[in-house]
Amino acid sequence: MPLTIMPIETWLAFVAASTLLLLIPGPTILLVLSYALSQGRRVALSTAAGVALGDLIAMSASLAGLGALVLASATLFTALKWVGAVYLIWLGIKLLRSATGAALAPGHVQGAGKVRPRETFLHATTVTALNPKSIAFFIAFVPQFIDASAVLLPQFTLLILTFVTLATLNALAYALLADRLRRAIRRPRVLAWITRAGGGTLIGMGVLTATAQRA
Repeated sequence: MPLTIMPIETWLAFVAASTLLLLIPGPTILLVLSYALSQGRRVALSTAAGVALGDLIAMSASLAGLGALVLASATLFTALKWVGAVYLIWLGIKLLRSATGAALAPGHVQGAGKVRPRETFLHATTVTALNPKSIAFFIAFVPQFIDASAVLLPQFTLLILTFVTLATLNALAYALLADRLRRAIRRPRVLAWITRAGGGTLIGMGVLTATAQRA
């Protein structure tokens, strides 16, 4: 398929660059890890699906012009930045509060610690889609692999589908890896501290997001 839309070497370069980018943990992956460590495999698919939808929204919005608007408008950038920051901090506080309900066994969460897959899907979608730096990054990153002299829509579609697929697999891999770590630990006190660490990290990422400056 890439051969009919763009040179295969260009597509492979995009795959390589995107893979390197995705391997660097950001707010989304930290959320995925936190949920997988505290909730187990039961939420792995829902969080990965949320990441997929969030990246699809953010990347599509970027290529539709929102990224350029975010970069150009200080007001819009600030509004989106604060919404994303407050949401990350809120999720971090929720994780801190749920630490006391850490599971005793893989795939089981007691009391206040239990989170439904639908919630993790919505949280992962929102965190991924509301990151203004990601939107701005997409508008700068994707055009490097676009041939302006060719039809744009097929190229955009291919790159969006490629990135979303890679992001989904990456999130799923992190979630399953965290679940394996969880199964190896099995100690409620350790799981509770890991959950607290994840919550604290999300709060920290929220603060960093709030202090982000426009490029």
